[in-house]
Amino acid sequence: MEKRIEQIVQISLIALLVIGCLLVLRPFVTALLSAAILCYSTWPLYRCIEQTLRGWRATSALIMTVLIIVVLVLPLALIAASFRDEIPYLAERVRTLLAEGLPGPPGWVVSIPLVGETFDAGWREIAGSQAKLAEALKRLAQPAREVLVAAGIIIAEGVLQFTLIAFIGFFFYRDGAALVQALHRSLDRVAGHLTGGLLQTVGGTINSVVYGIIGTGLAQGLVALIGFLIAGVPGALMLGFLTFFFSIIPGGAPVVWVGATIWLFYQDQAGWALFMALWGFFGISGIDNVVKPLLISRGSQLSFLLVMLGVFGGVLAFGFVGVFLGPTLLAVGFNLMRHWAVPQPAAGSHPVPPRS
Repeated sequence: MEKRIEQIVQISLIALLVIGCLLVLRPFVTALLSAAILCYSTWPLYRCIEQTLRGWRATSALIMTVLIIVVLVLPLALIAASFRDEIPYLAERVRTLLAEGLPGPPGWVVSIPLVGETFDAGWREIAGSQAKLAEALKRLAQPAREVLVAAGIIIAEGVLQFTLIAFIGFFFYRDGAALVQALHRSLDRVAGHLTGGLLQTVGGTINSVVYGIIGTGLAQGLVALIGFLIAGVPGALMLGFLTFFFSIIPGGAPVVWVGATIWLFYQDQAGWALFMALWGFFGISGIDNVVKPLLISRGSQLSFLLVMLGVFGGVLAFGFVGVFLGPTLLAVGFNLMRHWAVPQPAAGSHPVPPRS
């Protein structure tokens, strides 16, 4: 009886300790998970740097941390600064529009199938009346302000989150081999011979998301940024960021470059509009149609529904980092369920070594 009471007390103390640790780490769970995913997906690059430096783990980890800051934190900080500068410009444009009046619609508007004539008539009605123009802008002002403020907060949080991720990533890189071995031993006690298959499922899914979806999004955002700069579209950096964000959603990138094309047509720059349309179709969307399937085929196939739910739910749950973390967690969970649903052989599987 006394032994059983002693066991209950020990279990209770351990449970309290675990709960206390979870409460302490709760504010950093998002950063820890994101850093683990980022470090795993970039581990081959870290190993290459470590081998070049002949085993200097701390120096190699520092180099990788600096690369994360340069590739992720710095561009996001520049976007946040650009976003801050664009708000006064937009406000000035609204004031100018109220003072000068809305110009008439371009000639091509009326030729839009089905809605062209209605849209052209409504545009001319608003443009011909200063009061109606002011009323239309007033209706749009409050929602636009709320969207801009929310977007600014998300981007600023992203800068802080990625800075913390880079800091945590340094220790994950430096002590990654020891952490992986400890993870193997822990899973061996829980999952037994299934450990190897579980880790391969998780690893393949992470690589599929990072390389196939997020990597493609970064490539599309960069190509879009180059196109916007060449065509002289204002706010090119912000539009490039929006292209990256929307490209994670299947079929989302054309929303941005088609809008830029329409704007160029409205500015009577038909040549640049044609360039933007061709650049968007063959360059930006071409990456999505060619590169993404090649990258995703290297790992587990991902459902479009999982990607969309992961992106939107991730942003709501984790902030900007949720763009990366949301799809990854959903995909890992889905593939683990599929892995467990398939009968596994009884033969033991050895844990996979750290990726080199």
